[in-house]
Amino acid sequence: MRMSKANLGKLPQPLVEQAVRAALLEDLGQAGDLTGQATLPAQAEACARLVAREPGVIAGMALAACAFRLIGDGLTFEPRVGDGVTAMAGETVAQVWGNARLVMAAERTALNFLNPLSGVATLTRAYVDAVAGTKARICDTRKTVPGLRAFQKYAVRCGGGANHRYGLSDAILIKDNHIAVAGGVRQALEAARGFAGHLVAIEIEVDTLEQLQEALSAGADIVLLDNMDDDTLTQAVKMTAGRAKLEASGGVTLDRVASIAATGVDFISTSQITMGAPPLDIGLDIEIG
Repeated sequence: MRMSKANLGKLPQPLVEQAVRAALLEDLGQAGDLTGQATLPAQAEACARLVAREPGVIAGMALAACAFRLIGDGLTFEPRVGDGVTAMAGETVAQVWGNARLVMAAERTALNFLNPLSGVATLTRAYVDAVAGTKARICDTRKTVPGLRAFQKYAVRCGGGANHRYGLSDAILIKDNHIAVAGGVRQALEAARGFAGHLVAIEIEVDTLEQLQEALSAGADIVLLDNMDDDTLTQAVKMTAGRAKLEASGGVTLDRVASIAATGVDFISTSQITMGAPPLDIGLDIEIG
């Protein structure tokens, strides 16, 4: 199996099993696969290949494997392409064989994880490639499908991107509405510092260069530059002069991301890589004869 050289980290097995078990139960209901039971002999054997119909970066192989494992005894699953690796069109990314009814019953659940997660990884790789040669890192956001955040963020890593905070409890991100209620940039930052433990990161969002100056004067370590055009981002980088890490967000498209990176920001975060990625076309083909 071709494995990625990147250190992706492993998805926790209990998390994988919980998600896959829920998906299988949703699909099987109380009666199981009626079509398979009606048309396939109980002892029939099958060998199937999971084939990439188009080139793309693979992500979610552990979830696919888990689907074929949890469906019942009698299947062998063999991945051929590891997560984080680009599969070519027509390439077999995994193979499964054993009881035909079980293969058919787990097929859709396996692909329902593998296809969209590989889509996230593939689009992330396109963004990462677009900013190659700059210092900017592509990051995700909290805009994810409910219940699938850990898997979508894992897929971002498979594509070469980096993870922003996983949830509200990971770090403090002071946004415009927080600033409005707190009474200003400095007031919000000072309140956050008084509350946070020494290991909790604090980032603040600004909409203007005036707010950026106020954040820098207040000693901000990380500043999110929200919906700024490239000229304003360039000015922000010059104004900051390395005193804080800068993250650009808002209006980040694949067509524009290279010009954002060229301004000199440290991070570029976008929800497009999780919420706008089309699924990678991977299908299951039964081998006959």
